[in-house]
Amino acid sequence: MNTPHRSLASTLFPIALLLIAMASIQSGASLAKGMFPIVGAQGTTALRLIFASVLMLLILRPWRARLDASTLRNVIIYGMALGGMNFLFYMSLRSVPLGVAVALEFTGPLTVALLASRRALDFVWIALAVAGLLLLIPVGQTDTGLDLVGALYALGAGVCWALYILYGQRAGAENGIQTAALGVVIAALFVAPIGIVHAGAALLSPALLPVALAVAILSTALPYSLEMVALTRMPARTFGTLMSIEPAFGALSGLLFLGEKLTLWQWLAILAIICASVGATLSMKRDAVPPVAAD
Repeated sequence: MNTPHRSLASTLFPIALLLIAMASIQSGASLAKGMFPIVGAQGTTALRLIFASVLMLLILRPWRARLDASTLRNVIIYGMALGGMNFLFYMSLRSVPLGVAVALEFTGPLTVALLASRRALDFVWIALAVAGLLLLIPVGQTDTGLDLVGALYALGAGVCWALYILYGQRAGAENGIQTAALGVVIAALFVAPIGIVHAGAALLSPALLPVALAVAILSTALPYSLEMVALTRMPARTFGTLMSIEPAFGALSGLLFLGEKLTLWQWLAILAIICASVGATLSMKRDAVPPVAAD
């Protein structure tokens, strides 16, 4: 008699975990933006990745991973892509609302999903995504409030996200979640020098370190763990479809925590990109792996 209830609970549990993970990531991004006046986007990225790498080292012990030359190359590229994605995303947040930045960055995994299936229906999703981008990016406009340089940073983060997915799949084939820990360590080594040069001694401010630790937990340690649990309890296609609503979480987080109000056109653009992502995920090949959020 309790089987239907258990079945419903087992269905809703991973969905709830994934929604919490997305809310955690975007809340962490909102908190990180508050650090910009002190250490800049560069220093914030460095602190987040340094703290996250320490947490991942302690929890996952990635030194037990088995690495040959090919796997090591993939892990290094994966880690550099992860670092570049975090760095460029935070750079975009200096002048672009959180929800818009997430939507622009999401074009990376959207492209990966579209490349996984080349059918006539895919052109509908491509058209929706392009429409969303045209509404967001101020090409040829002078009266828009969106900064073009910030938008390009977000798109660059999307390129890194695509590389992160492709090389993360290859590197993770043998070592699983330990690959994520190795990637975060490499990302920290890649980005930390930039943050140190930019922010200097301000990175060691005692008042800043607890905030940086909270950002690392909210943006990396907690959502990574929740997503891994959710992914093992739901179909990959369902996972990818749910991940497609993350730009909406970003917009709501920016509104609630940062007071970032979007225009009607920006909301419509985000909705177009979400619809394109959902459609591309639902129509992609069944053996394609969904993008795991990592910003």
